[in-house]
Amino acid sequence: MASLLLCFILCFSSLSVTLSEQLLLLPLTHSLSKNQFNSTHQLLKSTSTRSSMRFHHHHHHKKLNKQQQQLSLPLSPGSDYTLSFTIGSNPPQPISLYMDTGSDLVWFPCSPFECILCEGKSTTTTPPPKLSKNATVSCKSPACSAVHTSLSSSDLCAISHCPLDYIETSDCSSFSCPPFYYAYGDGSLIARLYKDSLSVPTSSSVPSMLLPNFTFGCAHTALGEPIGVAGFGPGLLSLPAQIATVSPQLGNRFSYCLVSHSFNQYRVHRPSPLILGRYDDKERKDNSGIDGSDSAEFVYTSMLDNPSHPYFYSVGLKGISVGKRNIAAPEIVKRLDRNGNGGTVVDSGTTFTMLPASLYNSVVAEFDRRVGRVHGRASEVEDKTGLEPCYYYDGKVVNVPAVVLHFVGNGSSVALPRRNYFYEFLDGDKKKNVGCLMLMNGGDDEELSGGPGAILGNYQQQGFEVVYDLEKKRVGFARRQCSSLWDKLNQNQS
Repeated sequence: MASLLLCFILCFSSLSVTLSEQLLLLPLTHSLSKNQFNSTHQLLKSTSTRSSMRFHHHHHHKKLNKQQQQLSLPLSPGSDYTLSFTIGSNPPQPISLYMDTGSDLVWFPCSPFECILCEGKSTTTTPPPKLSKNATVSCKSPACSAVHTSLSSSDLCAISHCPLDYIETSDCSSFSCPPFYYAYGDGSLIARLYKDSLSVPTSSSVPSMLLPNFTFGCAHTALGEPIGVAGFGPGLLSLPAQIATVSPQLGNRFSYCLVSHSFNQYRVHRPSPLILGRYDDKERKDNSGIDGSDSAEFVYTSMLDNPSHPYFYSVGLKGISVGKRNIAAPEIVKRLDRNGNGGTVVDSGTTFTMLPASLYNSVVAEFDRRVGRVHGRASEVEDKTGLEPCYYYDGKVVNVPAVVLHFVGNGSSVALPRRNYFYEFLDGDKKKNVGCLMLMNGGDDEELSGGPGAILGNYQQQGFEVVYDLEKKRVGFARRQCSSLWDKLNQNQS
């Protein structure tokens, strides 16, 4: 895994990150391939298990004390996409982070760094950066209050041993924000807030974008996670929010276009474009493919305002079509309840889409009714991969029904490409062709209280430009040839 990540970093190190007045283009590198696993069964089992863990973590995480807070972190080594930056200026130090729309904080390991139970997990090729203690954030800062959501600045300064008379006179600026603890599905970390310059590297012809007082978490100890995260979720400390303070037109809208890979690293020889800002209709048409697929208009659905879970981009899913049958979604994925639970999270960090059992079972029943009458179920493959239904088939092609996601809003329907929901491979044990539905059962509806009702995973987002319009509070989808989009936007911006 480490060697694969090294290959990607070296291959993409010469690719430029481009900046204009309205557009910032960055390369997302995908770090998962079949090569890190002994078999396709193992790859799918690992990925389905991690997707399930990440989803259920949103519902079962419990706060142990007032300083603890939930953070949605990438839970599967390689199931996410990485970004590269430079931190500091004396000297500048490279960092590689997972891009995650399900969290709202940027954090990374700092030297000295200890990672507990990290054997066998992917690591970056660069050592953790060393930071000056003078760069810590004050206990009085809004950033400190944001990362310690349940404590006031006076409480935080008291924890940092600021004297009472200083607290009463608001004279604690020289006292650092206390460390914070974050827990997630299969790990945790302790970090401090720091401020330093963050630079987005560009080609020699374009100046780097410099964020001079960028706030981030610096972790010296972590359990199970050796790579940091660039949080893109809603929140004061997310990367888009901090970019917006310098350049509002760049921070108020971002999109990505994930190159279709089917777990094959040879299909991601070009990066997936991450676009901060906007490009206009003329530019979009100039970037269209020969078949016109890249000129498709965005299909938008409104974001659900959710103060209870502010680090999510939630939307409403009103149904799923399998072939000609439209299956209505339960209320838990359509909207939020009075406590802010429910809705469907659009997530870059979860691989497979997770659905509540009632919706999932209906989708599977209709899918199996159409496919199962022709092809036999591959029960052993289902047990080994964690996916179902799976089918054995002869020949090169198996006919499967179309799958369409219907979001809340007029005309807000997204037809998934076949490869986004049906994965075909050779079962090495029986030397037979097999195909599996790539949607997952998230559990009984009544058990999904305390978090989202469903998650739209990044595997189902492949081949779409997914835009997060923070100003108009909406998420959009448009079919794209993502590798071509990177080439053309990169060429236009150079």
